[in-house]
Order: sequence, then structure tokens, then C-alpha cells
Amino acid sequence: MFYSSTRGDNNKVSSAEAIIKGLAPDKGLFTPDNIPILSAEEKTFIKTTSYKEVAKLIFSKFLTDFSDKDISTCVDSAYNNFDVAPLHQLDEQAQILELWHGPTCAFKDVALQILPYFLTTAMSITGEKNDIAILVATSGDTGKAALEGFKDVAGTKIIVLYPSEGVSAVQKQQMVTQEGDNVSVISINGNFDDAQTAAKNIFTDNVLNATLLAKGIKLSSANSINWGRLLPQIVYYIKSSIDLDESTIDYVVPTGNFGNILAAYFAKQMGAPIGKLICASNSNNVLTDFIKTGIYDRRREFFKTLSPSMDILISSNLERLLFELSGHDAPLISQLMADLEELEVYTIPDDLKNKLDDLFYPSCADDLQTKHAIKDCYDKFGYLLDTHTAVAYDAYQKYTKEHDSKKIVIVSTASPYKFPIGVGDALGLDITKNEYDILKDLENLTHIAIPKPLVDLESKEVLHSISCRKEEILQAVTELL
Repeated sequence: MFYSSTRGDNNKVSSAEAIIKGLAPDKGLFTPDNIPILSAEEKTFIKTTSYKEVAKLIFSKFLTDFSDKDISTCVDSAYNNFDVAPLHQLDEQAQILELWHGPTCAFKDVALQILPYFLTTAMSITGEKNDIAILVATSGDTGKAALEGFKDVAGTKIIVLYPSEGVSAVQKQQMVTQEGDNVSVISINGNFDDAQTAAKNIFTDNVLNATLLAKGIKLSSANSINWGRLLPQIVYYIKSSIDLDESTIDYVVPTGNFGNILAAYFAKQMGAPIGKLICASNSNNVLTDFIKTGIYDRRREFFKTLSPSMDILISSNLERLLFELSGHDAPLISQLMADLEELEVYTIPDDLKNKLDDLFYPSCADDLQTKHAIKDCYDKFGYLLDTHTAVAYDAYQKYTKEHDSKKIVIVSTASPYKFPIGVGDALGLDITKNEYDILKDLENLTHIAIPKPLVDLESKEVLHSISCRKEEILQAVTELL
């Protein structure tokens, strides 16, 4: 299996090289040259075996330069201390896929617990002698999950950029208290799109990269622009859909950077019994409008919402989807991305729009609808949603009013205790208190225990206090490296 850039760089790379590089030299995203199809025998195996064994099977199809022993070591090391993706039955129609049982209480753990093992294995396969510096832009959850995954991993450094006013207090505290000799955290005066754009520019800054290489440092990414971040997410869609044993199952995915829902698309293309993919956005509904119209237009107001991990106007992984739908038409994708960068808007051809309509259903919810969803789900089922999963629950309600859907899976991306203000407000708690008191009030109200990683978080020592303006990101990162 080889990987190509979505923007036309003709230098195909192995999976190990794609994971180490993270981003292609032309700013494109490495994407597999083909999507393997699951056989009937493999589907039977998936239904009757453990999550770990399914992961090993799926990874072996995409990481063809990794040995079976390499893959087994990665999987067994990463998934040895948490329930990766359990299903919770909400009612006869809906299941909730809980992806937040890892060490940072967010779905990013599923990928970021294994990415360090992928990376160090890839370094061994390719004979990489340089240290790898991981640069991460985060809208909240990726940062902590990446820090936790890469802390004290030999041969790596990690720097996380987060918007100073764009994350919850719990998310911020998780990052700034992170231990590890190789970790750094930078607060920026900007939003996630500013951080993500700066990171992409740094990856493709030839002068900086040459300077770093001379010092024995090579840059890479732990964002979902890195194929090694996206690949692990395909597994839980394949495993959950086949386990449910239905002809087709619709999935509702709270969506910001488009990585999680793209993983569902890859699972569907591999033969998983997945029907419609319901793309649930918050008030930053650039994806909703795009799926409806075929026009991606980021020239709009940016909102800070109760679901901050989805406060994104440039959804990077959409580029991979368009590359797939266009039959790997790299010149077209390159032109669309150039239009986005220069004009802040692009329009896809009609044939791509028709394919988009067949695959996706768009939905969005503002903060008021988000809070209503939290209260409705708790009142009806005694089930507590976080603010991002609540956006998906709202989309589920809207979709099922308009469409027949026998079975549906709502993808739950974070513990409700990571966003206590929004959740607490929805349930009528006093949100003038600090977030940690609201956490305790939520626990007392619902009798649902605060997850262990968040207990006593407020008392941990702050270890990272670097901040900068968005114009100073390059300088700040360079100095740290």
C-alpha cells in the first residue's frame, strides 16, 4: 500500500513514511492509493473477535510495511487499559458509541494512544535517525490526548498550540498541567483555524525545516492530517456496525475538522454496513452549508460555542474526501484548496455534489438547541451528553423526523464532565460557580461519577504558561525547538 498527496506530488510514499512526514511537501494530505474491501470471511471474523484483533486486521491492510509483530505490539501496547469503543443502547432505535473512556476522556485517545507506537515503529522501519518534533494545533481535545500519548516517548518532542479563549477551563487545565520532559504547550491569541494554518505553514517552511534537520530534528503532526491519526478511527466504525448485525446503520457524527466522519466514510467504502453519514455541526456550520450547496465558504462570522472542539471554519480532512470522490483528481483538489486559501471560498463540480448528497445528511444546532438536547436526553433516558454529542443528538432527532431509519448510532466524542458549564446550564445548575464546583454539582445531581482523570484536576500544578499572538507562532515554535 502506497500513499499519495491529495494535491499532486507524484512521489508516492510508504505508510511508515506517511506517518513520519504527517503532511505532504505540497501541503496535501497523504491518502492511500486504494481502499481495501473486507471479505465475507473477514466480516464473520470481526463479529466474533475482540476489538484488538479487529484493529490488527484493519491496520495490516493499510500498514503493509509493518510486520504482523509490529502491528500486534502497537495494538497491545496502546489498548491495554481502557474500554475502547463500547455501545450504549439508548432506545430500540438508537445506540450511542462511547469513544471517551481513555486517559483524557475524549475520542482522540483511541487514535493518540496508538500513534506514538506507530511513529516509533515507522522510525525503526525507515531507519530514521532524527528526533521527531510533533506539532499539534488543537481546538481542545486533541492537544491533551496528544500530550498524554507522546509524553516521555524516546526520540520525540511535542508542541501543542491552543486558542486561549477557545477551550473549556477543564480542557485548558488538562493541557497546562501536563507532565513530561518532552512536552510544551503554547496559548495563542487566535482561534483553532489560526493555529492549524500556522502549523501547516511551519510544516512546509523549507528554510525552517532545513535548519531543524541540521540540528537532527524532523517535524511531524499528530492532528488528523496525519494518516496515522485517522486510521485508528476507521476501526470503531467497522467493529460497531458489524457487531450490530443490521443491513445498514446510519451514523450521526459531531463534526469539526472532518476527520472522525471521514473515518466512517472509509469504513463504509471497505464494506461496513453503514448507511447515511449525518454530519452534525454547531453554529460554525460551514460544513452544513457546504453539503447543502456544494459551496465551501469560510467568509462568515466565527462563533465561540458550548462545543468548542467543533469551532472550526477550515475542515482539513474534507480535502481527503473530495480527493476520493473525484477519483484522485489531484489537479482539481489543488485548485480547490488554492481557491480556499486565496479567495476563502470554492465550489465543487456537479458530479461531486451528487456523490456528496448520496453519502451525507447535513445538520447543525446552536447553543440553545444544544442545551435542549442535553436536557431532553437526560430527562427521557437518564443519559448525560456532553455538548458535542448533544449536537449529534439534535441532528439525530431532526433526521429521524424526516427519514425512515431502522437503526442509528450517535457517536459520543467526550465525557460530559469536560464541559461542565454547558451541561450544567442545560440541567439548571448554578453556572456562576467555577467549573470544578459545577463538576461536583453535576455528580451530585446525576449520581454519575466524575471520570478519574478529571478528579482533583484543579489542584494540579500549572507547568506551561507560554502565550503569544498568532503572528508570533513561528517564532515561539522555533525557539522551543
